This record gives sequence, C-alpha cells and structure tokens, in this order.
Amino acid sequence: MEVNVLVRVPVREQDPKVRATNFEEVCLGYNEEEAMAEATRCLNCKNAQCVKGCPVSINIPGFIEKVKDGKFDEAYQIISESSALPAVCGRVCPQESQCEGKCIRGFKGDPVSIGKLERFVADKARENGIKPKKAEKLNGKKVAVIGSGPAGLTCAGDLAKLGYDVTIFEALHQAGGVLSYGIPEFRLPKDKVVAAEVENVKSLGVKIETNVVIGKSTKIDELMAQEGFDAVFIGSGAGLPRFMNIPGEQANGVFSANEFLTRNNLMKAFKEGYETPISRGKKVVVVGGGNVAMDAARTALRLGAETHIVYRRSEEELPARAEEVHHAKEEGVIFDLLQNPTEILVDENGWVKGIRIIKMELGEPDESGRRSPIEIPGSEYEIECDTVIMSLGTSPNPLISSTTPGLEINRRKCIVADDENGATSKAAVFAGGDAVTGAATVILAMGAGKAAAKGIDELLSAK
Repeated sequence: MEVNVLVRVPVREQDPKVRATNFEEVCLGYNEEEAMAEATRCLNCKNAQCVKGCPVSINIPGFIEKVKDGKFDEAYQIISESSALPAVCGRVCPQESQCEGKCIRGFKGDPVSIGKLERFVADKARENGIKPKKAEKLNGKKVAVIGSGPAGLTCAGDLAKLGYDVTIFEALHQAGGVLSYGIPEFRLPKDKVVAAEVENVKSLGVKIETNVVIGKSTKIDELMAQEGFDAVFIGSGAGLPRFMNIPGEQANGVFSANEFLTRNNLMKAFKEGYETPISRGKKVVVVGGGNVAMDAARTALRLGAETHIVYRRSEEELPARAEEVHHAKEEGVIFDLLQNPTEILVDENGWVKGIRIIKMELGEPDESGRRSPIEIPGSEYEIECDTVIMSLGTSPNPLISSTTPGLEINRRKCIVADDENGATSKAAVFAGGDAVTGAATVILAMGAGKAAAKGIDELLSAK
C-alpha cells in the first residue's frame, strides 16, 4: 500500500445517512494493511513527545513499531503494560489534544493516527483471545475499589498486576461505569468492546461485585474494619446531573443527559424488541455543547427525532471534540448556537410543549478564558418540541463522602485528593477520576486510577 508520509491513512466510516438510522459503530477502523501502512509514518522518536501527552504513558513508538512489523500480539502486550482499556481509549480518547497533539509528524502534515492504531491492536488481540499478563503470585494485601468505571478498572488492573487481591464494588447491575451507561453504542459497543475489556481486567484476578452501593449496602470504614481491606480507592465518578433551574424544568419530557443515555444503554432502547421506558420524542432539544450533549443528540436522532442542540456560545467555543461535532452535523443534528433557554413551556397535562430561547452575543473572556455569553434584550422566541435533554455537566453523588467520616470534600462536593498519588485526608483511602475532578474524560480518569494504584502500592509496600 502506497503511503504519503505527510497524510494519514484514512479510516473507513459508515455513510452518514445510513448510520443516522442505526446504532452500529460509526468508525469501522483499520484493517491489517491499513494499520501497517499508517505505522510506517511514525518517526519512532527517541524523545517521544506523544508519550508525554498520554495520561497513562503508553510506550507509543514501541507498540507502533510492532504494528509496522506485523507483530500485533507483541504490540498489545506493550500497550497493556500501561493501559487496562486500550479498545476503549482507541475509540473515545481526545487524541487530538493529547498524544496526537504532540506528534512531531503533525508539524508538517497529519499526526500519526495513534488512537486508531491502538484500537486496531486491541481489537486484534480480542479477536485472537490474547489477554494481558497477570501477576505470578499474590502478595497477601487486599484492596477495595469503589466503582467499575475507567478510574476503578485502571486502578484495579494495575494493582492486580502487582499481586494485590482486588475487589471492585459497583452500584449498578452491570460493570463498566460511564463506559456502559454513558457512552452510546455507536461510539463504544457494549458487548463487543466494554464487556471484553472488563473481562480482561477480571482475567488479572480482579473480582467485581455488582449491586453494592457504598454508603448504603456497606461503608468504607466497614470494608476496612470488618472485611479486612488494607486500602480503598474511590472511583465512583460524577453521576449527579446539573440543571438550569428555569421555569418548567420539572415537566414530563425533561431529562438529564445522564438519565437519557443510561436508559438507552442499560435498558437497550436501541435494540429491536426491547420495551424500554424512554421518550421517543418527535422533536428533541438538547441543551449543552459538550461530548455528552453530542451523544444525547445523536442518540435521539437515531431514535427517530428531529434533534436540535442549543448552546449559548459559538461553534468555536463548543467543548465537544471536533470529530463528534462533525459526525453530528453529518448525521443531521441541527445546531442552534449563541442561544440559551429561559423557560420550558408545559401543556395542561404537565408535558413539554416547547422551549423559550433568548439569543446571545459574546462579550469579554470569563475565568475559563472563553468569551462570556451576554443576552440580547428583546430577542426571545419559542421552539416547539416534546422533549428537552439537559446536558450541563455532572457532580459527584455525596453519598460516599457523607457516610465516610474524615473524608475531605471541596465546595463542589468533590473529594479532595493528591494530584500525584490520589491520597485523601483519610488514612489508606485514595480517590481519583470524576469523583475528584468533576466530569472529565475517560483517559484522565484512567490516569488518576493509575496514579492512585502507584500510591497505594507505595503505602502498603512500606508496611
């Protein structure tokens, strides 16, 4: 296959008109020939900037070199030394602002498609039954991990490789956290990818107990005092949705993006033959501009709705990945930018019948560096709709912090933890991911889980 070193090998995707009607994966990934061709573009830098841009420090030049030589199993083992979830990261990580954003190739052409190569390697390993290497023996120490999302799975996997006896406690009936309930099937297939990644972590010796709500079923102090855990990692995520507190927000037909996506993912609303209690609105308005807003809008579209995204800033300020915005537009999502809701209109039966919008303009930058949106007086108008999905971010559920004496939280109700090792104010209790930072990316949560595993090992190894 002929390769132009300045241009990345294109990745095949479903046609937008076709994929807008199904929940099959949008991106089809590389085949062997394409992956090996793309791998030849890597300069195999000695001082690899891409590794510095990776929150879990994967040996990127090392695994790509193996792909170039067709040694896919060896490439997988290199990745799995650092990452517990390569098939996930290859699909949902913002590579453009991390590893690929640092790629030297990107200065005079396209950066190497690191994410797509990682996905290829992970998928190849799954197809061939290749598993990550486990510890040869246990070290006699027990660690409890709360939450089976990316932070929890990463922390558990790293500790298991070091010989710890690890048990994950998951509140829901299905492991995976946000990977299972938050990200749609068309971006991250649940049975093919998420379940397989969870099984890989379990193959390291990690045990997972579902339907255990820490703070109700049991408490952190009880895990340590009564069940003999030497340390605890809190990776419970941020599942408490935020709302605007505008009139009409309590109406039937108003969802948080969290609820909407959870119902669709865990209750299989996307599959034929499933009776799932989810609003299949004819006209849906999604409020927000992040990745979760794109996920909710693209899901509603696939369920048959005319779908609008209402966002108070311009396209340049959209926090969602450029790829997700591009895909949403291709599929037919309508973007109503520089606009903000002021009221949800409700009919006599308590159901949504529309939303009142005011137009905005951008003023001076705010604390985040983005230009502040300012209302334009007299510009209000109404959009007729039957469903409104609020995608305004999430906060950690206070259940764990409120039932754990000595655990410090900040004003945003996030657990306070050390950036370097995840240590909290409570002895032998560590935390990371969205429970500490608020809603962020999968890979940043993984990085926090990895750092906490190192911190836990340093603590318990010294005892």
